[in-house]
Amino acid sequence: QVQLVESGGGLVQPGGSLRLSCAASGISFSFYDMGWYRQAPGKQRELVAVITSSGSTNYADSVKGRFTISRDNAKNTMHLQMNSLKPEDTAVYYCHARYANAYWGQGTQVTVSS
Repeated sequence: QVQLVESGGGLVQPGGSLRLSCAASGISFSFYDMGWYRQAPGKQRELVAVITSSGSTNYADSVKGRFTISRDNAKNTMHLQMNSLKPEDTAVYYCHARYANAYWGQGTQVTVSS
């Protein structure tokens, strides 16, 4: 059974930092391209960052220079370091895995507010 479990969300003030984690099980993690998506209330789900199986990364323009995606294939985990958070970063953040099939996590809430 495939599971993607996100953690690390919460409430943070503008300018603060959070580190999200995604723990994967039931897949050959190193083969998968991994990504973070987010969905704010009333908006469509959007790509935040991806890291391929080879380690290449790509970011949405809105988070470039503030967010860093990484992966640890030995631990089957992916992380998103989020710095200089803004209120517009408030959303549910989802972990995504794609190779032969695609899988989603259940999401973790990130709220940026003073």
